[in-house]
Amino acid sequence: MARPLIVGIVNITEDSFSDGGRFLDREAAIAQARRLAAGGADIVELGAAASNVAAKPVAAEEEIRRLAPVIAPLRTDGTAISIDSYNPEVQRFAVERGVDYLNDIHGFPDVAIYPELAAARSRLVVMHAVQSEGRAQRLDLGAEEVWRRIEDFFAERVPRLEQAGIARERLILDPGMGFFLSSRPEVSLAVLAGLDRLKRRFGLPVMVSVSRKSFLGAIAGRQQPDELGAATLAAELYAAAHGADLIRTHDPAALGDALAVTEALIGYREP
Repeated sequence: MARPLIVGIVNITEDSFSDGGRFLDREAAIAQARRLAAGGADIVELGAAASNVAAKPVAAEEEIRRLAPVIAPLRTDGTAISIDSYNPEVQRFAVERGVDYLNDIHGFPDVAIYPELAAARSRLVVMHAVQSEGRAQRLDLGAEEVWRRIEDFFAERVPRLEQAGIARERLILDPGMGFFLSSRPEVSLAVLAGLDRLKRRFGLPVMVSVSRKSFLGAIAGRQQPDELGAATLAAELYAAAHGADLIRTHDPAALGDALAVTEALIGYREP
């Protein structure tokens, strides 16, 4: 099992489903980012606008106001930084700051920013969501329909980005999870089980983000995000074993420990 890169999540938001409000303060956000990096995150991802079904819209200016004072000290630390935003104005700001990754839940639909993306060095996490714009919504879709949408989306978006001069090796695919796919928990399970299908079809690295998502709670019978640590870890280890190249998580330390033990067990040979 190849070890995936671990992406630690820092939500600089009021209303993220898991920890909204906890890291809205600059110093709290910086401390959390450093804690995640010390705990084993290869990349720290900063998001300043929540995208869950109950989240409020956040203006680009406010996203930038929240991000700017956190990016600077992390760059000084030498931390690899990802910015999670689907707003082109925020993406431009992030590119100008030289961040290492950009993550767009709608997979960079705005062609107007393609020249800047092509000139940048950031790797792009091209995420699929059944919603064409805005935050997640509750849509009742079956697994077959969702798989068709995923494959059609990447079959269109990857060539379009390449044609704009964005090198293929800079692209990372994310099929989406939870409400970005369907209100049915089994749809997320079907997509997790089919990661190898996605990799065979497109030949690109894949990122998985299952951390504390409600479909895990539906399966485990847990209601609160902070009760989903064990369920999250089980799904993350499954993703790692089935080819995920990056795993986006709230708890890098737990995932890193679990991967280390799994690798040791897989590689163990009796004397």
